[in-house]
Amino acid sequence: MTETIPSSRPERPSLRRYSAFFALLFAAFAATAFKPISVKPSRAEDAEMMQYREDIIGYAQNFLGLRYRYAGHSPKTGFDCSGFTNYILNEFGVKVSTCSTTQSRQGLKVSLNDVLPGDLVFFGNRGRIQHVAMVVEKTAEGIFCVHSTCSRGIIVENISTSKYWKPKILFARDVITGQAG
Repeated sequence: MTETIPSSRPERPSLRRYSAFFALLFAAFAATAFKPISVKPSRAEDAEMMQYREDIIGYAQNFLGLRYRYAGHSPKTGFDCSGFTNYILNEFGVKVSTCSTTQSRQGLKVSLNDVLPGDLVFFGNRGRIQHVAMVVEKTAEGIFCVHSTCSRGIIVENISTSKYWKPKILFARDVITGQAG
C-alpha cells in the first residue's frame, strides 16, 4: 500500500477558469494600446496645421533678397543659414537652436519624399552638417527651399535640380510637429 505524504503548501486554485477573462482583458488592452502597423500617421493632420506651416513659409519669404551675414540672426544685420531658420521658427513659437548642427538633431527625421512646408533640409559632406534650408514646397519638379546663401543672400530655389546643392543633401527634419501653436 502506498501512502501520500501531505504537502506543507496549500493547493493553489486553478487559473483555467479565468483564462477567458484574461484573454478578453488582453484583447481590450491590445486594441487600445497599439496602433495598426499598416496605418501611417500624417504629420499634416489637418488644414489648420498646413495653414500654420504655410504661414511660416509666407513669413520667411518676406526676407527674400536680404544679405547673408556670418553668424547673423537678425533682419537688421543679415542672417546666416541657421540664424535665418531659427529666427523664422522662433517668430511662430517653434524653438530651435541657432546652430545648424544642433538643429540637425532636433525634431523628427523625415524622408525627403515626405517633406512638408517648414521642414528643414540639411546639407553637408561626409555626414558633417554645413548648411540648412527650409522647405517651401515639394512638387513634381523637386523640393523648393528658402535659405540664406553666402553668395546670393536669402533666396528660394529648387535644391533637387541645383548642381551645387543636390549632391550635398543629407536629410530632412520636422521641427514643427509637436511644437505647433
